Formats: sequence, structure tokens, C-alpha cells
Amino acid sequence: MRDEGDEAQMSQQWVAGFRSGVISPYETHRLFESRGFADQTVRQPLPLAGGGERIRVRLTNRFGRNPLRIGAARVALQAKTDAIVPETDRELRFDGAAEITVPPGGEVVSDEVPLAVAAGNLLSLSLYLPDETERATYSHMPMERSYAAPGNQTAAVELDAPETFEIRAYVSGVDVLAPEGTPVAVALGDSWFEGTGTTVSANHRSVDALNDRLDRGWVVNLGIAGNRLLTDEHGEHALSRLERDVLTVPGATHVLVHLGINDLGLPGMYGQPMPTAEELIAGYTELAVRIHAAGLRALLATIGPFAGAIYEGGTSPEAQEVRAAVNEWIRTSDVFDAVFDSARAVEDPDAPGYIRPDLDSGDGIHLNDEGARLLAGTVDLADLW
Repeated sequence: MRDEGDEAQMSQQWVAGFRSGVISPYETHRLFESRGFADQTVRQPLPLAGGGERIRVRLTNRFGRNPLRIGAARVALQAKTDAIVPETDRELRFDGAAEITVPPGGEVVSDEVPLAVAAGNLLSLSLYLPDETERATYSHMPMERSYAAPGNQTAAVELDAPETFEIRAYVSGVDVLAPEGTPVAVALGDSWFEGTGTTVSANHRSVDALNDRLDRGWVVNLGIAGNRLLTDEHGEHALSRLERDVLTVPGATHVLVHLGINDLGLPGMYGQPMPTAEELIAGYTELAVRIHAAGLRALLATIGPFAGAIYEGGTSPEAQEVRAAVNEWIRTSDVFDAVFDSARAVEDPDAPGYIRPDLDSGDGIHLNDEGARLLAGTVDLADLW
């Protein structure tokens, strides 16, 4: 729906067209295991929230303990599954070099590539990893199929003997050269943003559905399933990752926040103390203060229902009491610029605290495609731009 063609004569600027929240493969509790590679091409489709006339790709070894050698890298538009559109195939270079080694904890940005892309395109990123790697810095539940094939097949139209996997490895973003003034919102949150429970490789995440509603600008997805406001594990907690993951995003004007379910649900699963309502409110308040200090607008979601969670220890009466108190504060507070009430949109009116049965992905805590669409519908577009 987003057509920036009439602004083609405007000056251009680099803005985020895609983002992916990454985590360490060495965390104690892992919802989905990372993996390593050896003498393989890794081809990954990256769903672009927005487009532009040129692109540059951000690769990451943020949580690596060893150097990561990338022997070759290419991008193209995806045709289907592991196949690319041949005429869009482009080589990635890094300060002019075709090969690069990313140090432990490091990230690199490619040279700019003359490839025009549009919102909704799948950008196929192919990386040749010649050495045996450790488990990758990764996005653990991106709801997208990726592919690994033997040897250097980065230029292949279709991969020979590919295997599939459902993590996203070694990539944190794509920037696009777009018309100056293009607004970008950053979705900072948990699985309700990352898309857990929605159809794999269908782009039915709540952030995708929100982008479908926009006729100008877009939202990049930095949701991490299991992410928390106050506590590490399943990614750095939101207050910790705010600066690196959000405030440095080029073109960012707004931040949408969906956090809290895991602060209340994971303690019972992992034998950890549960935060009080006052501690969560203080955390949200600090988040808003820091977002505003960076000159961005902040929108906060209510904490969604999860009383039907099937995971042992994943819900308790205490957790539901804290959730109710925090949601009352969210709905009445003016700390954030706006609120979107995802909880009311998907909660079962006949069973408070539970997801509506027709919106439940099946585990009592994650939304299906329709639930994700309804979540996206709770954002008032007038609160954006």
C-alpha cells in the first residue's frame, strides 16, 4: 500500500527498511536452539517493511566468541522458497572487499548496493561461511524459513540440496535509501511482535498487519520472543537493548512497545522472583523517559492475556493480579504519548485473562494470524504520523 513514487524527486536519506532482534546462543534457557555452519551457503529471506533506491545490509556477530569469516555475500529478490530473481542478483562488498571477517561482538555494514526494493519484497541474503562456525548470533523465532546448502552457492538461482531451518542467523538489518522525511517506527517487544503463533513464511505477524494499514512510512520489527522489560534471557532486557537496538535505528521517529507478558510468565517457569506492579511501572516509565530524551514518540501496549498458557508455571493468580494493576496504570497514565489496548482486543470477554479461543494459536499465550491482525488494528494511525 505504501507508494513513495510521487516523492521520487525529493532528496534521499538512509532509513531502516528491515530489522531483526538478535540474541545469544549461549543463554541458559533457550526457546529455540541456534546452530552452526561449515563450508555452507546460508540463504535467508528478509521481509522488507519499506523500500528505496539502494540498500545496505547489516551483519552481526554480536554474541559470537570467535571471529566469523564470510567468504562471499550476495543479495537478490526472492522468487520462491530458496530461488532468487536472477536479474536482481547483486554482490555485497565491505569497504570494497568481497570477503570480511567479523570480530567477536562486532557488526558490519555492507557498501551500498544499487538495487531498488519495495515494501513487502522478500530480500534474499546469501552468505558463504567457509569455516566451521560456532552457534550463530540469531533471531530465534522469526517465523520464516531459511536454507543452508553445501559449498559456495551464493550466486545460484536455486540452491542444490538445501536443508531448511527456522532461525535467522548473522543478520540484524537492512537500510534503504528512501525519500527524505520518510517516517519509521520501531516495534520493540516480545513474541506478539516477532510473530510466534502466526503462519511460518506467510508474513502475518502483527507488525506486518500494521504495515498493511499504512500508506506512508513503515514499522520495523524488533520483537524477540520471550523478551522482558526488566530481566535478561531471551535477549537483553528492553531497558538494556534500547540504545543499540532502537535509538540508533536510522530514520526512527516512533517506538511501539509491547512487553510485560514474559516478565510475569517466565519467573514461574524458571524459578525466578516475579516483579511487582510498581517495578514494572518504574521500568515502563524509564523506557518512556529515555525514548523521549532521544526525540522520539512512544506508544505502549497493554499486557495481553496469557492465563491459558500451557507451559508449566507460565501463569499464576499473582501474575494475573500484577497484570491487572499494570494495565490499569497503562490505560490511565500519560507517561507515554499513546496507548494501544491489545489486551482488550483479543481477550475472551467470557473468561478474563484468557485469549479468545478463535484467536489463540493453541498454547494459550500466542496469537494466531487473525489475533495478530486485531492487535495491529488497535494502533491508532493518528498516533503515528
